[in-house]
Amino acid sequence: MPQVDVGPNEPLDRALRRFKKKIEREGILKAVSAKKHYEKPSVVKRRQARAAAKAMRKKVV
Repeated sequence: MPQVDVGPNEPLDRALRRFKKKIEREGILKAVSAKKHYEKPSVVKRRQARAAAKAMRKKVV
């Protein structure tokens, strides 16, 4: 679980922004949204294949 230490003079919104960035970098939000509903293994594979193809197209261009 990501943890952010708030300094004595640090505004709370800055600490919250750092916390949100840590969560995003670790992929926690994606994992939570993926587990929200059951997804058949074939659908998962299809989604991953599409994402890989999209990444390859983006990398080539």
